[in-house]
Amino acid sequence: MRKIWAPWRMQYILQADKDKGCILCDKPAQKEDKANYILHRGKFNFIILNKYPYTPGHLMVAPYRHIGNVTEADDREAREHVELIQTCVRLLTEEIKPAGFNIGMNLGRVAGAGLVGHIHTHIVPRWNGDHNFMAVIADTRVISEGLDTTYNKLKDGLARLPKQG
Repeated sequence: MRKIWAPWRMQYILQADKDKGCILCDKPAQKEDKANYILHRGKFNFIILNKYPYTPGHLMVAPYRHIGNVTEADDREAREHVELIQTCVRLLTEEIKPAGFNIGMNLGRVAGAGLVGHIHTHIVPRWNGDHNFMAVIADTRVISEGLDTTYNKLKDGLARLPKQG
């Protein structure tokens, strides 16, 4: 039998019902970007590494303002949100070279939102064969790189990325 080492999952399992508040409001307010995996702070939105990723490099773009629907974003928030999604795609393309991306929002619990009430966009890098039989047969995902390693790689890459605009 092969073993899959994913020690960060236990923290998620044990805290699943204990989290209070909104992590997308709380984490940026703590001003501990590395500990909270915040890669970049814009004026209205920020980029954060998903702590429980589907694949290595799974990022999220979220506004600082606690809004529950994309229609509530003002023009400046919406414009910067899309610009940061573009930055994420350029960064991930340069640093981890995925074959494609899944990009999207889940608005409302019935749509699959795990963080209801605070919009955010997922940027999920994908590779051919990144999900094999494990997800179907064993209800298990294999994440091949630790969060700290991914964070450091992407933070360094972000500093090298040419500024757009």
